[in-house]
Amino acid sequence: MGTRSLNNLVVAIKSGGEMGSAVAWTLFQAGLRRILILETARPLAVRRTISFCEAVYDGTSVVEQVPGQLVANVHEATLLWEQGQIPILVDPTWASLGTLTPHVVVDAIIAKRNLGTSMTEAPLVIGMGPGFKAGQDVHVVVETQRGQDLGQIITTGEARPNTGIPGDTGGFTKERVLRAPVDGPLTWACALGDMVTKGQILGHVAGAAIVAEISGLLRGQIRPHGVVPRGLKLGDIDPRGDTRFLHIISDKGRALGNAVLKVIMEFSS
Repeated sequence: MGTRSLNNLVVAIKSGGEMGSAVAWTLFQAGLRRILILETARPLAVRRTISFCEAVYDGTSVVEQVPGQLVANVHEATLLWEQGQIPILVDPTWASLGTLTPHVVVDAIIAKRNLGTSMTEAPLVIGMGPGFKAGQDVHVVVETQRGQDLGQIITTGEARPNTGIPGDTGGFTKERVLRAPVDGPLTWACALGDMVTKGQILGHVAGAAIVAEISGLLRGQIRPHGVVPRGLKLGDIDPRGDTRFLHIISDKGRALGNAVLKVIMEFSS
């Protein structure tokens, strides 16, 4: 990439969900202000209070005092940079990359597989989590699995395979995650930020109850989007019950954001 001031770098981030937003926030704090988040028309963020993709629905979003705004095209995005905001563009096929010509592309979809990202998209392409091979699909892979390797920068090979087991919070792993029990339409009987109790019915999918397995703070909850597939992550319960965690980036998000920043700094030096 050659020597280039960090604040002149154009960075495209695929997904404004929890982890993509953590990356965007970290880069913004480091002085990279030419960031564009690319989203789908109906994002499924679980931790909505710290996800820039909420701007797709509300027009604006804020993550730890950093503002984001929905834009209609790349031109609007460049204007928003001058206002100190992060633009979010609905572009599920990433067609705008041709116009944007970013220096860096970060695939933060965390789909556990590559949905089409390639090294030709930018001088530096970073894949987060399993599904990417460094040197083949992307230039660099960042490890997303919790543990001692979280945030590891991989220049050859792949991240660890998906275990399907969520990270430990307050001594709980899979028990704290809410998933669709069947295929069908989703309705909620509670709201994001509620304190819930073990055994409480939080909503339904096609009449099948979504039951809390533990007590705590409903820290994550997707918007009801009509039909959801069986097994889809619908929300998460934080057993610590601290409402501050609703609005702050997780330790995992910060670790991944710092890893991406380190990669960008090394490649731009």
